Amino acid sequence: MKTALKALFSTNPTLNFNSYIKRCASLLKNFSDKGLVTEGTVLHCHLLKKGIFSEKFVAIKLLIMYLDFRKLAEANQIIKEFNGFDLVVQNCLINASIQWGNLYEARKLFDEMPERNEVTWTMLISGLMKYGRLQESMWYFEMNPFKNVVSWTAGISGLLKNGLSFHGLKLFIRLLESGVKPNQVTFTSVISACIETGDFELGMSVLGLIVKIGFEGNVSICNSLITFCLRMREFDLARRLFDRMDTRDVISWTAILDMYVEMGDLREARRVFDEMPERNEVSWSAIIARYSQSGNHVEALKLFRQMVQEGFKPTISCFSCILSTLASLENLRAGRNIHAYVKKIGIEGDVFISSSLVDLYCKCGHNEDGRLVFNSIENKNVVSWNSMIGGYSMNGQMDEAKYLFDNMPTRNNVSWGAIIGGYVEHKQFDKVFEVFNEMLLSGETPTKLTFSSVLSACASVASLEKGKDIHGKILKLGFHYDVYLGTALTDMYAKSGDIESSKQVFDRMPERNEFSWTVMIQGLAESGFAKETLSLFEEMKRSSSVAPNELVLLSVLFACSHCGLVDKGLEFFGEMESVYGIKPKGRHYTCVVDMLSRSGRLYEAEELIKSMSFQPEANALAALLSGCKTYKNEEIAERTARKLGELAEKNSAGFVLLSNIYASAGRWIDVSNIRKLMREKGLKKSGGCSWVEVRKHVYYFYSEDGTHSKSTEIYDILELLRSEMMTP
Repeated sequence: MKTALKALFSTNPTLNFNSYIKRCASLLKNFSDKGLVTEGTVLHCHLLKKGIFSEKFVAIKLLIMYLDFRKLAEANQIIKEFNGFDLVVQNCLINASIQWGNLYEARKLFDEMPERNEVTWTMLISGLMKYGRLQESMWYFEMNPFKNVVSWTAGISGLLKNGLSFHGLKLFIRLLESGVKPNQVTFTSVISACIETGDFELGMSVLGLIVKIGFEGNVSICNSLITFCLRMREFDLARRLFDRMDTRDVISWTAILDMYVEMGDLREARRVFDEMPERNEVSWSAIIARYSQSGNHVEALKLFRQMVQEGFKPTISCFSCILSTLASLENLRAGRNIHAYVKKIGIEGDVFISSSLVDLYCKCGHNEDGRLVFNSIENKNVVSWNSMIGGYSMNGQMDEAKYLFDNMPTRNNVSWGAIIGGYVEHKQFDKVFEVFNEMLLSGETPTKLTFSSVLSACASVASLEKGKDIHGKILKLGFHYDVYLGTALTDMYAKSGDIESSKQVFDRMPERNEFSWTVMIQGLAESGFAKETLSLFEEMKRSSSVAPNELVLLSVLFACSHCGLVDKGLEFFGEMESVYGIKPKGRHYTCVVDMLSRSGRLYEAEELIKSMSFQPEANALAALLSGCKTYKNEEIAERTARKLGELAEKNSAGFVLLSNIYASAGRWIDVSNIRKLMREKGLKKSGGCSWVEVRKHVYYFYSEDGTHSKSTEIYDILELLRSEMMTP
């Protein structure tokens, strides 16, 4: 701006006076728009020096500038130079009063004016609408003698901005009946009203009128129509409108980008983004958010960095999105940098950014920092509370999570789901059922995710009774066709021993994904239905697009092992990498070793263990040792026992396993030596745990646990049962 002033000062006004005046007016407007008070004052002094101040056009621009700066003394000085009433000056004063929120002064100026024009009336109507004074605004609208398209549009758009879309549409119909021709602003406002009311038929009628009047080539109107079609989910029509546009701006491209984002077509969205001749903050935010939501966090972060490098300022929603991305990547360092930046520019207090920061710190294991951010939020909403509760739950601090949950001012189903999910994750299943019952009593409807969490708890404790009860609630709410709930129900019934109900739920699912097939195949295998497992596996390959995964193939190998289909199992094992592209893991090898050992093919099992490129699981050696015991092969047994002992030195669980194997073989001296070694190393065998469900309550019992209030009676009954069982 200083350069522009110097250039103006060095110009002789007399050479081209009109051009000089226009340059002055343009500079004054720029100073006004950018709040450059000093530069504006300097130019005013220059104009006084040159004697150009008397030009009305320049004086009005100076008046507007000083009114924008709220320099009333300077503004009043300029007004005095007009020597009495001037319509343009009065309009400037009314506009300034409206901008300052002084509606009383604006009306007073309006009422005292000896004459008014269409600008005066429209300005007051719009100003009153802006501050929600609808009744007064519409009174002035009806009294307006200059009802042109501008004043009609001011009334329509004002009603829309105050949430009265239906009344705005009624006023539009009156405009048409009066014979006034709408302009592009009118049509844009009316299309917005159609979007708000969701009236597709009316929107199509407006489209016909737009074509009839000849506005179909207007960029702003076309952009509004594309947005309207997207809201109505008429994606094909939106694309046709876009393709027919002769001229497109950044809003047009962003709208069509939003369409593909909404459709979930990330590839096409990226193609449109790459083709955009111009981008803005909204288009950048849309594509970044889509990559983040689809789980491609690395690409989202890459695009964000590119956006900043190209000079775009991220929006609040973009900052929130990229913080969520960094949380998923557990990139604490970059997250702290973003935190510092949002704090510097003063938007750290935004509730969405703060909630994302809480999520970031908690996912990176820094709950203390997350709590500091949470405590700093002045106006906490339910999202903030949920983020902190979710953070505590994620990191196993369930007491802190429950304390916050109990002290929340308001809760939603996400709040309940977070605390229930935390208890499930950390295997506190009695708490899961307790909190879930509280949720139902509160009147909150569980989400599908919450139902899945509770079903997982039912499956973990094999509580068929509770699982059936949950199934009934799911049916009542109409969620039973959901693929995720169907999968959770299938898993619950299978793990609770009701394989028939599991199969029924699976068969009734209209849609199945990778997890659905995996759960059903795994359930059949673990329940001993080997032939049914292989049959379902073949059906999956034949009738679905789902490719076999690690768990499915493990279940197939397990089934082959337990029904003696050794050659078939070896065939599947050989095809894992060559056909299905899955590299066998330790548990796959363990399953094949078990399969070979059960069938007496001990040398093959031993060779398979030797061929492994990584440390075999203790269970693989145990399976081979068990086979040696069955088929009385002491040579391999000794070698295997020695390896198992070496493995036990590196893995404490191996000591327990080796001790159990020696005990089953009657080698009590070896058992004693192993137990002695465990004591020397300070290792303890974890106690066994059993549970029983009585009247919808699950009771847990640990080995040698005497904390139960009736433990004496329980052990007496157990001793009685033991003696009865031992009696011939």
